[in-house]
Amino acid sequence: MKRPLFRWLCACFAVSCAAQNPQRLTLLFVGDLMQHQAQLQAARTPDGYNFTDSYRYVAPLIRQADLAVANLEVPLGGRPYAGYPAFNAPDVYAVAARNAGFDILLTANNHALDRGGRGLERTIRALDSLDVIHTGTFVDSMQRARRYPLLVEKNGFRLVFLNYTEWTNGLTPTPPNIVNYIEPRARIRQDVETAKALHPDAIIACMHWGVEYKTIPSTAQQTLADELLKMGVSHIIGSHPHVVQPIEIDTIAGEPHVVAYSLGNYISNMSATNTDGGLMLYLTIEKDDRGTRLVDMRTETVWVARPALGNRRTHTIIPESLPADSLSPAEQRRRAVSYRNILRAIRKN
Repeated sequence: MKRPLFRWLCACFAVSCAAQNPQRLTLLFVGDLMQHQAQLQAARTPDGYNFTDSYRYVAPLIRQADLAVANLEVPLGGRPYAGYPAFNAPDVYAVAARNAGFDILLTANNHALDRGGRGLERTIRALDSLDVIHTGTFVDSMQRARRYPLLVEKNGFRLVFLNYTEWTNGLTPTPPNIVNYIEPRARIRQDVETAKALHPDAIIACMHWGVEYKTIPSTAQQTLADELLKMGVSHIIGSHPHVVQPIEIDTIAGEPHVVAYSLGNYISNMSATNTDGGLMLYLTIEKDDRGTRLVDMRTETVWVARPALGNRRTHTIIPESLPADSLSPAEQRRRAVSYRNILRAIRKN
């Protein structure tokens, strides 16, 4: 049963007040980390590339969370670097995301094989060398067996993260490489059962799914979301459409479960309607001797300022909380339009 957000928040507040000495953990989820050619050119320096400024305004917001998760929609395949259609980012692209505060990067998406098996394997090695937690793609079945489902322990909580993609742009993995696909569905069921055996406080499924540029989730997304919740998944976070889609609160056995169908783009060079921004989604979970529950959900809207609009050096993520006087008049106008579009998408729920 879906519940209106206001009533759900009131109910959660009442539960929180009644709890005795609960532990709390705040999770942050964002959408796609893209690297188009214009971003690559803008980040070029005499010594290489620098993407740090992209996060200058949002890094403090990312670090507010105990765990922050993003979809890394580019391989780290080594030179030569490139944007769309076959992405390839320098390692410092991931370094900037890590330094901004992201703890977990998801790699099961439609661009996972843009640089073939070599790119898939190099991405895994690069993220390992940077001490970045990641999941979704694997060198082989032995690595997947060791690392998946992804169990993360933080502040006394045990969380399991699952990550799957609907497709990989018509490319297939070169054996023994593995990409987690949504089909066959039986593999997901098996993974959820394996996750349950780890006795987690929550199981979170991060799904790369849906139809690009559609602000309404497809029937296939809705059907799969229902299946995942019935399997025992706690919350579902979606990406891929490059636009924001509605967020639902589904109640099962009296407990709320978040289904965020798509958080849109977090950073990209896209400028078409609905593609130049996205959402930061914060979920706070609480546990005590009675169990674990979701007690709060909030969002922060973001918009990407491109260099030409405000004489900036790099593409910069602008949160809604940033004062308008930090932006050029052109940026203020574009941000306002982007935020209105995102709010319309959310309210379609």
